[in-house]
Amino acid sequence: MHDVLAFANTKIVNRLLLALSPTLDFHEGPVGRLPVKLADGAGALAQRCVELARLDWDGYETSWDFTSLRLLSSDHGAETLEATYARLRAHWRGMTDELQRLEEENNRIFIEAYGLQDELTAAVPIEEITLTCNPAHRYGGNKTEAELENLLRADTMREFVSYAVGCMFGRYGLDSPGLILGSQGDGIEDYLNRVPDPTFPPDVDNVIPMLDGEWFPDDITERFRKFLRVTFGEARFQENLAFIEEALGKKLRSYFLRDFYADHIKRYKKRPIYWLFSSPKGTFNALIYMHRYRPDTVSVVLNEYLREFRNKLEGHRRAQEALSISGEASPAQKTKALKEIETTSRQIEEIDAWERDVLFPLATQKIEIDLDDGVKANYPKFGAALKPIKGLGEADD
Repeated sequence: MHDVLAFANTKIVNRLLLALSPTLDFHEGPVGRLPVKLADGAGALAQRCVELARLDWDGYETSWDFTSLRLLSSDHGAETLEATYARLRAHWRGMTDELQRLEEENNRIFIEAYGLQDELTAAVPIEEITLTCNPAHRYGGNKTEAELENLLRADTMREFVSYAVGCMFGRYGLDSPGLILGSQGDGIEDYLNRVPDPTFPPDVDNVIPMLDGEWFPDDITERFRKFLRVTFGEARFQENLAFIEEALGKKLRSYFLRDFYADHIKRYKKRPIYWLFSSPKGTFNALIYMHRYRPDTVSVVLNEYLREFRNKLEGHRRAQEALSISGEASPAQKTKALKEIETTSRQIEEIDAWERDVLFPLATQKIEIDLDDGVKANYPKFGAALKPIKGLGEADD
């Protein structure tokens, strides 16, 4: 099989198919008429190419065989996140260079076998080396090397954040490779049965708030900070955090609020595994993991988070009202307090209406879902409680 695969991935096949089917209709007819000539040694080259491609593919969480994040592999570990990334990047360059060399050698073998040295060259451009870790292929276009490197570094940090969120929910874990909680109804007890003493414990109630400030101790930004400390240590924490934020082009909390869910939807091709409960203007946001969803999950979002958040907003408004009339406050402080009162009042009105019209009625329904039906069928059951996904119904799961 690998011998045929080696032949099929040469420049010769492209030239032959153009001759057999000038209309570029490459169905089984033209392919079946290809004059296959097997070459010694080509099968072993193809096998190694497949190994490299699989190694690359399985390094990303959308692969069925994903086990752990390459960035956290001990093979690339260093004192800082930046140094670790540099080692990983060097490893990726090595993979790309090896695959390019193998593909060119494969071309050379078949070009000589067919006697086409005067017609074809064995060279394969770097942008045609189809590895995700190869930025020239992944991003393409007329970009400089610096631009390509910046894009790859940013995406690698996004993947790091995504993996961290997976660990927050117990989908993954630092102490056990591969998927941990991946069946419908899995909970914290199932996780602890597999990982009794986790290095980074997952969230207990499957609800992680994602807000514009430190309103909850288990806020997603604070959880990620803890994850970063666990994985790369306390001593260089600020340096490591700065490296991530520089790569992302914004502060971590801003990334979570503005970009994370859009990136997640894109990564999972409009079939997200984490679902975002979000009020109409985004004052309140809370993330859940659909595999851990239970019929009382909406009630947890409502009672433990939304109402608690409203109480905190109310307390904040009262504090600003006191400041606005304080004799010790400066005119600038009073003006700022009045603006904060106005903003907070609008936020309270927003989430009050959302609770009344959307979340409370939904919580009383105790909706059941069936993961076998897919995201396309289950996500709409929650209506305006969840962040809308443009194009959710366009394609099948």
